[in-house]
Amino acid sequence: MNTRAQLSGLYPHMAPADAPAQEPAALHAGLLDAVRLKAEDSVAVKQRFFASEASRIVQAARMLAQSFRAGGRLYTLGNGGSSCDAAHLAVEFQHPVTAGRPALPAVNLSQDMAMITAVANDVGFVHVYTRQVLAHVGEHDCVVAISTSGNSENLLAGLGAAKRRGAATLGLAGGDGGRMAASADLDLCLVVPTDSIHRVQETHVALYHILWDLTHTLLADYRLPDRASKGSLK
Repeated sequence: MNTRAQLSGLYPHMAPADAPAQEPAALHAGLLDAVRLKAEDSVAVKQRFFASEASRIVQAARMLAQSFRAGGRLYTLGNGGSSCDAAHLAVEFQHPVTAGRPALPAVNLSQDMAMITAVANDVGFVHVYTRQVLAHVGEHDCVVAISTSGNSENLLAGLGAAKRRGAATLGLAGGDGGRMAASADLDLCLVVPTDSIHRVQETHVALYHILWDLTHTLLADYRLPDRASKGSLK
């Protein structure tokens, strides 16, 4: 099997294996057009989302700020690419890139592979976040779960456990929001209404950067002392 046939098998939306190869100039023009169209679509999705969700984004930032003011921590969860977003979000708060802004306590619950594989092996993958939430999360904390579909069982289970412990809960989802958007265990769910996973993820990155900035703005009038222990933030 030649390379073109292999690609056709992997990507059936492309030209069939027996189709003639495109002329180099036509192929290059098509690729340039794809760059333009994808960039335009990415911008358009973000513009629509932020225009419609601005008030709810401010509400989410207030939720985060209130948690930090009360001495709470941020906990983030996600699967696959969204676990990378969960890690990114936690790092933004722990290691602020803007001079003068304090480090804030944030923990990515997707990072402990020993814990995740132990729970997945012993009781099932659906419980990998629930067990960690039960061990760490308290009533002043905020839990943010990131999912492109909004249907991840382990995230929904973790959010339910966090809600029962009195924590604030925030979801970032895509498409129609899935089960996260309809769940009573979320205080707020911000949904990027597109079926493109790439556009959802791109918008999530912009969203949590904005949330980080707004949260610090809301906290600007509060003095944040060094934390000797959880609950020391007044």
